[in-house]
Amino acid sequence: MRGASRDSLAAAQERLEPLLARGGASALGQELYAVAGLLDSSVGLRRALTDSSRAEADRAALAQRLLATQVSGPTLDVVSGVVRARWSEQRDLGDALEALGTQAMLAGAESDGVLDTVEDELFRFSRLVDGDRALTSALDDGRATPAQRGALVDDLLARRADPTTVALVRQVVTAPRGRRVSGALDDLLEAAAARRARLLAVVTAAVPLTAVQTDRLAAGLARVYGKRVQVQVDVDPEVLGGLRVQVGGEVLDASTASRLAAARRRVVG
Repeated sequence: MRGASRDSLAAAQERLEPLLARGGASALGQELYAVAGLLDSSVGLRRALTDSSRAEADRAALAQRLLATQVSGPTLDVVSGVVRARWSEQRDLGDALEALGTQAMLAGAESDGVLDTVEDELFRFSRLVDGDRALTSALDDGRATPAQRGALVDDLLARRADPTTVALVRQVVTAPRGRRVSGALDDLLEAAAARRARLLAVVTAAVPLTAVQTDRLAAGLARVYGKRVQVQVDVDPEVLGGLRVQVGGEVLDASTASRLAAARRRVVG
């Protein structure tokens, strides 16, 4: 998002936090997802709720008339506040509601004491997707209906993962919002890390790291970045040795494979 939309989302996220502290965060998240889906299905409704020529109160009143009997009071409060804000693009309103829904779902997981589990399951599923082209194609297949893609997620996760993990993955697969599934899963991982006000570091190693090694690496990265770092380890024998560490868009590659490739370039060039 850009400009007014970015500012409006940031303000909405701040207003949401006190509501999440009252409980029922997961239910609130599911309802926000549902409202985002409603907007996705109606161009006219999106236009009416983002029309800057209409008074803020009129836009909020319209949302209340449409949703008063469909969602809970807290959800209606959130939606009313969001439609009062300014949005640079009509589609940004739905994107914002999804982002707020994800924030609520993760808060619910945190309240239930399963946020670590959800983070780990999201990471493992993202690695599964990255390593399976057929699965990636199936989840990204625009010819399949949302129901079909959602059913595939259920087949893969419903009996193996926490319900919050399933709900988060289902959302980004059934409503991709112009994203590839791999990128959408990365966004979920970043949101989960941000829930704890910490960075996410994806570490690729040739062999699994021990708990002690992982803790030492997290502590070292925390000193570098000045905040807590959540380390997720991906095992890839092709790195041969050493580590490849990605924190956001920054990559620290100290793997044996990268050093050999650099040496070959020096010899050839």
